[in-house]
Amino acid sequence: MRIEAALRGDLERYMREELADAEKAVTVGVHETGRDVQVALRVDTERGLGRRLSRSWRLQLYPKGQASLGAAAVVYTKAPELVRTFDEGATIRSENGLFLAIPTPAAPARGTDRKRLSPSNFPEARFGPLRYVYVRSNLSLLVVDNQRERQGKRGGYARSRSKRALKTGYGLQTVPMFYLVQQVRLKRRLNVKAVSAGASGNLARNIDQAFRRLPRRS
Repeated sequence: MRIEAALRGDLERYMREELADAEKAVTVGVHETGRDVQVALRVDTERGLGRRLSRSWRLQLYPKGQASLGAAAVVYTKAPELVRTFDEGATIRSENGLFLAIPTPAAPARGTDRKRLSPSNFPEARFGPLRYVYVRSNLSLLVVDNQRERQGKRGGYARSRSKRALKTGYGLQTVPMFYLVQQVRLKRRLNVKAVSAGASGNLARNIDQAFRRLPRRS
């Protein structure tokens, strides 16, 4: 019926209006689908790896400020290597030695330079020297001796300064500070392809709904 009306009126104007409507609907539908994909990836990432990494997902919409049949939405992450590692799984090995040194729960959060803890920046002035302990073929430890468990909210351990305790060993512990392993296998904790496909599957529906929301001309 709209085509019949156009034949009796201004067909050229009608086609221009229909094209404009199509451009608006496609642009809105594509952009909404892009936002759906971004939200879905953020939810999946937060569930698997926490809120901080989930915020790395970004969305770019094209074209900016105008409608187009060629509208596009690009969803990407600002931490591609980290996301790829947990999306595919990976085996991590030491780059400059035989072992990977993984801090234990008893280890301090930061090293002497306030950077991530490693054997090279371990605060030995506070805990004492690290000592190597063989456990089995694929696991060893770096430990500190003569530790006394601290009381109170801070908890943790500190090197004993008591001459009597150091002489008798009473109340002192040897505490593991690092696990030494040859490699670590990171399990897959994300599924970027499946999550993206599920969210982008609504593209046609989103475009159709955008069409229906447009004001109808008589």
